[in-house]
Amino acid sequence: GHKKRALSLSSAHRAHTELVEVCRDEADMKKEIMKKGYVYILKCANGNFYTVSTIDLDRRLRQHQAGVGANYTRKHLPVELVYHQEYPTIGEAFHREKQIQGWSHAKKQALIDVDFDKLSHLSRIC
Repeated sequence: GHKKRALSLSSAHRAHTELVEVCRDEADMKKEIMKKGYVYILKCANGNFYTVSTIDLDRRLRQHQAGVGANYTRKHLPVELVYHQEYPTIGEAFHREKQIQGWSHAKKQALIDVDFDKLSHLSRIC
């Protein structure tokens, strides 16, 4: 009896500890999700655009330039920041990233150039 009860308490404690860790992880995840985000476009040495989002634009740019960023940009250095936009949350920035990634090179260039007439025209035909 006594040993079995001690084992049960130990199991309950372990389960409680795991639950606390899960809740802490979820709270941390919610904090991360609520952080402001950025979508940005890099022009790579080969002329192609690389579109991505982040919560820390300065750090990511330093990483890209140092050759420790994404595999694609690492292979096409140097890269140049040609567009960025801040969003209230990283989720919104990520959504915009996926939208822009589906665009043609010309449409991305119109966004970079702030050419809304061309962007509107390309939106209708692309």
